[in-house]
Amino acid sequence: MSTVFETQHLTFSYSAAQKPALHDVSLSIASGAFFALIGPNGCGKSTLLKLLLGALRPASGGALYNGSAAADWDRREFARRVAVVPQIEESVFPFTVRELVSMGRYPHLGPWRSAGAQDTEAVERALQACDVAEYAERSILTLSGGERQRVRVARALAQQPQVLVLDEPTAALDLGHEMAVFELLAGLRLRDGVTIVAATHNVNLAARYASEMLLLSEGTTIAQGTPVEVLQRERLQEVYAWPITVFAHPGPGRDAGAPQIVPLARD
Repeated sequence: MSTVFETQHLTFSYSAAQKPALHDVSLSIASGAFFALIGPNGCGKSTLLKLLLGALRPASGGALYNGSAAADWDRREFARRVAVVPQIEESVFPFTVRELVSMGRYPHLGPWRSAGAQDTEAVERALQACDVAEYAERSILTLSGGERQRVRVARALAQQPQVLVLDEPTAALDLGHEMAVFELLAGLRLRDGVTIVAATHNVNLAARYASEMLLLSEGTTIAQGTPVEVLQRERLQEVYAWPITVFAHPGPGRDAGAPQIVPLARD
């Protein structure tokens, strides 16, 4: 199985910061994996995604995509392979939902080619998959935060990527749509072989769907492995500074046995 993303002793600091945002982080993400990045606020998850995507250059170490420095890839070629759903994206223009989702086809069109039947079909499938087809002709500015998030996921799906990178993909979503997004991601991976890389605070859903996890704290790697290997009670209590209990998901379903975290009330 080939390696999609790899970091080697990765370190990065923001200007004027007192300590590195990431320090000596090494990881390897295989093709076809569902790789979840977890950890407290400010632990470095979003920074690590930006380095993997080549949006930032490391101070030391390397961030590689398909064996080459991520920051050195031609951006259009990279966008044909890798789709991104960012954590924060402000919409100031009244694009319709269909127009915004159609932007996912831009890397495939080039400067002189107009959208064809294949592009239209990809957009329609993405609208249906993310349950936003009924909003297709509405302005993005009229939607709720959760609805906009589903539209952003749809835009990424319209790109038909080999790799899908998401930063807090279920932010602002209700319970049903949280589950729908993770089921969608699982289907892309299992059915289509898409590699999924997601930073998320929803540790329990990540534990049920991810094949591998990286737990970060204060910019350093605490643990990496399967959810069962990573989500150990004593470790999580120290990282999150809160008492918890861990139990196995009772099922039914393919995620039966996945570790689930419950924070406890303090005495």
